[in-house]
Amino acid sequence: MTLQVKPEENCRWDLVSLGEVMLRLDPGDRRVWTTRTFEVSEGGGEYNVARGLKRCFGLNTAIITALADNPVGHLVEDLIYQGGVDQQFVRWMPYDGVGRAVRNGLNFTERGFGVRPALGCSDRGHTAASQLKVGDIDWDEIFGKHGARWFHTGGIFCALSESTPAVAKQAMEAARKQGTIVSYDLNYRESLWKAVGGKKRAREVNRELAPLVDVMLGNEEDFSAALGFEVEGMDEHISKVEADSFKAMIETVVKEFPFKVVATTLRRAITATRNDWGAICYDDGGFYQSRQYEALEILDRVGGGDSFASGLIYGFLSGQGAQWAVDCGAAHGALAMTTPGDTTMVTLKEVTQVMRGVGARIAR
Repeated sequence: MTLQVKPEENCRWDLVSLGEVMLRLDPGDRRVWTTRTFEVSEGGGEYNVARGLKRCFGLNTAIITALADNPVGHLVEDLIYQGGVDQQFVRWMPYDGVGRAVRNGLNFTERGFGVRPALGCSDRGHTAASQLKVGDIDWDEIFGKHGARWFHTGGIFCALSESTPAVAKQAMEAARKQGTIVSYDLNYRESLWKAVGGKKRAREVNRELAPLVDVMLGNEEDFSAALGFEVEGMDEHISKVEADSFKAMIETVVKEFPFKVVATTLRRAITATRNDWGAICYDDGGFYQSRQYEALEILDRVGGGDSFASGLIYGFLSGQGAQWAVDCGAAHGALAMTTPGDTTMVTLKEVTQVMRGVGARIAR
């Protein structure tokens, strides 16, 4: 294993994440434009990883973000409390009464069913997190005084505004200075990039940050859209052909960037509620592939990739090695997609049972 993780006893947190936390509004079985009620939860790509590591795997994690100081912001705060993620460094920004200057992000998300795909509608312009700037966060206090074994951020946070990539860069540099492992999820979102330069700008930002990354995460679209690497020979199945195509791409990627680990999910959406699912990980010159979950039944696919990331990171933080880590990530992601919301509702015991191939018979 190439990753040299700092000892647990020398750090306050196992992982610190930097990203926006939004309020998710879920219409249940209805559509966003036909429902009369929404169920609320919290979510956000980078935050979901920290929450998964806390709630499922029992590690100490913290979130670095900003919220508008109003009732919606405090609802998000209350939801984060339930997830157990440390909010010590959350910045509260003054609210002007109507949200002209600063607001909290909202994410309306339908789960999809059958031939109707999941659908997301974000409402996150000029949010508090998007207005974070270099110097707002004391990274030396976080990584130097308190200590963290792992730092995680990604392409969603960096797409929020002109200032957020520089914030991520400052954080990554401070983390590396203290020997903290840095992971980054490319998480390309066309809706976030299209008004600020599209794929061209996404590649500029991500290529500038990539040399600071130890563990790079993403799927085939992410590596293509956000870094400019094409995956050739792909078919529509999680097969040896697809896995070999990813291996060839990753071998090209690691020649250009000094990543120690590269990991990606392998997904084919048969329908919104039935997916083929798996994952592959590169570590120390070798490739490790998870079990293939064929026709996995999906309740809510949002957050599956983030739950894969938290399971993978747990594997490395616990010293289990790349094969165990990718198996853990794939199992955790598969389970997370069986429950509503962006975040995990499963236990480590359930994850390890799925890793061992234990069936779905009722437990009493």
